Amino acid sequence: MKLNQQLLQINRNFLICFIVSASLSTVAAQLLSDYENYLNTTFTIIFGYVVYFGIFSCLFYLDNKRRYKTMKSSLIKRELLALVSSFGVGEIIYLTVRWPTLYYFLEIGIEPYLASLISEIISTACYMVTVTVFLRKTKTF
Repeated sequence: MKLNQQLLQINRNFLICFIVSASLSTVAAQLLSDYENYLNTTFTIIFGYVVYFGIFSCLFYLDNKRRYKTMKSSLIKRELLALVSSFGVGEIIYLTVRWPTLYYFLEIGIEPYLASLISEIISTACYMVTVTVFLRKTKTF
C-alpha cells in the first residue's frame, strides 16, 4: 500500500494540534471546575476549538503554500472544498462524541482535567478516522 504524503502531513498536523489543544483544554476544564458541568463542557470545547484551528491553519498554510502556488486555481478550489467538507463531517462526529463524553465524565465525578483529556482522546481519534476515510473516499489525496 502506497503512503499518501498529504494525508500523512494532515494527520501529523492533527496530532500536533491535538497535543497542544488537549493540554490547554485540560487546564481550561480545571479552571472552570467551579461552574456547572454543562458550562464547563461548553467553554472547554470552545477554547479547544480556538487553539486547535489557530494552530492547524498555520501548519496547513506552511505545509501547502508552495504546492498551491503551482496549482491551477480551479484545482485549488476543488481541493479546498473537499477539505472543508471532510473537516465538516469530522467536526460533526467530533462534537457528537466530545460534548456528551466530557459532560458525562464530569457528571460522574472524574476530575475536570482528566475528564477533558479522556474525552479529547476519544473524540480526536473518531475525528481523525472520519476525515482520513472521507478524504480517501473522495480521492482528495
